[in-house]
Amino acid sequence: MNKKVLIAGWFSFELGHPTAGDILALNVTCEWVEQAGYSYDIAFDLPFEGGVNWRLVEASTYSHVVFVCGPFEQSQYEADFLNRFNTCRLIGLNLSMLVPLEKWNPFDLLLERNSSLTVRPDIVFLSQEPQVPVVGICLVEPYPGALDSVANEAINRLVNSRQMAVVYIDTRLDSNNTHLRSSAEVESLIARVDVLLTTRLHGTVLALKNNVPVLAIDPEAGGAKIVAQAEKIGWPIVFKADELDDQVLANAFNYCLTDQARRKVQECRDNSMVMAKEIQNEFISELTHPIELEIKFQNRLANPVANKWMSDLSASSRIKPNWVNKLKKNSKKLVKTISYLTLPIPIYNYLLSRKR
Repeated sequence: MNKKVLIAGWFSFELGHPTAGDILALNVTCEWVEQAGYSYDIAFDLPFEGGVNWRLVEASTYSHVVFVCGPFEQSQYEADFLNRFNTCRLIGLNLSMLVPLEKWNPFDLLLERNSSLTVRPDIVFLSQEPQVPVVGICLVEPYPGALDSVANEAINRLVNSRQMAVVYIDTRLDSNNTHLRSSAEVESLIARVDVLLTTRLHGTVLALKNNVPVLAIDPEAGGAKIVAQAEKIGWPIVFKADELDDQVLANAFNYCLTDQARRKVQECRDNSMVMAKEIQNEFISELTHPIELEIKFQNRLANPVANKWMSDLSASSRIKPNWVNKLKKNSKKLVKTISYLTLPIPIYNYLLSRKR
């Protein structure tokens, strides 16, 4: 008897919605088939590559066909597949049988995950997929003078160069793109990644504070606050957006995954906390013994020029309150609406039809 097996599943259908669990179950099945002394082909469809197309192979090539993992019912996909390999020994493995078995069981051997008769543990419990680093990505939004797009592209190239589980983290709380609602949620997520890639100052700080190695890129040419902060606390993995090199970034990322990097993080964290405590002491001392602060305050009040902070700003550079911008926007809409309503009806109807 020909001892070749075709292994199929929802990864064998372009619109089969395959999951990570399907692929892990497939890997387990391949191991079991090899242990049983059989060779095998895998039926893949897009977006997966390799394997065979089950619609094109000769059914007589295979002694057994295994359909592994996921729901299984009496629908068109299942019918097409079963009819194609009706002359083979049909095996169902790790399936959730949606039709009661007393009404329908198309398999010669069924080791289902669950059915109307029994429940078994999912075979993915036996999968041994190697784990990859969990990498947080925390990016600053574009702002004038920043080379954020250069930094972002470099980070994307690094991410695409190897396997890693990417988690996007937004530190903004007024409008958060990653559905985080508080500083505690932001920090808790950063604390749980293996490495953080960031163009944000507080991405850098929160990572190091929580013993997470960070690959920081200062988005300003020549470096600004991120470079200054990293140099002050002694963290070496910081780069300037106008001096990026892909190989250097790759080497830095590899370093961030080492025990040596973890020890360096701890050293920087401890030193930073000592220096921050000094700021705390100075702040409290100035408030509790405010002699020098009071002298500076009185001198400022006595000097009118020192209180004209906006005197040198042009009107165009001054930030307008949000309500002013909204009023201006709504006023334009109101003027436009009034102009439309005062038009003769035939002209109004014509413009309205053009707009639609």
